Amino acid sequence: MLVNLHIDRIDHLVLTVESIEDTVDFYTRILGMEAVTFAAGRMALRFGQHKINLHQRGREFEPKAAHPVPGSADLCLLTALPLDQVLAHLQAHAIVIIEGPVRRTGAVGNLNSIYIRDPDGNLIEIANLLGTDTETST
Repeated sequence: MLVNLHIDRIDHLVLTVESIEDTVDFYTRILGMEAVTFAAGRMALRFGQHKINLHQRGREFEPKAAHPVPGSADLCLLTALPLDQVLAHLQAHAIVIIEGPVRRTGAVGNLNSIYIRDPDGNLIEIANLLGTDTETST
C-alpha cells in the first residue's frame, strides 16, 4: 500500500565550512546561536528548535552532500527583534550589510529582510515576519 508522504519541518541542515572555529564565533557572537558538541566532538549551532551541523571542508562526515562547498548556502533566519535593532547590532560589530531592509516573501508570510555574509561567504538573510499569506518564498 502506498502512503502519501508528508514532511513536517526541517530538523537540521549542514554547512561545510573552512573554519569551524570562525563559523562558531560568528554564529554565536553575531547571531546569538548556541554552540553545541555532539557525537564525539562534532559541532553544531542551535537556535529555537533548529540546528546547523558543521562539517570542516575536507573532513566531512559521511554520508555527505555530493559537492560540499563552503560559501554555497543561502539561509533565511527569522527574528522577533526589530530590524532597526538588528542593523544597529550588526553595525556595532562592523558587519557589512549586503542589501536591505527590503520586503521579501517567506514560507508563511511577508518579510522585512536584511542580507549579510558569514565568514565563508554564505548569504544570510535576517528577517522580521510581517504577516502571513499563502505566497511562496522568493
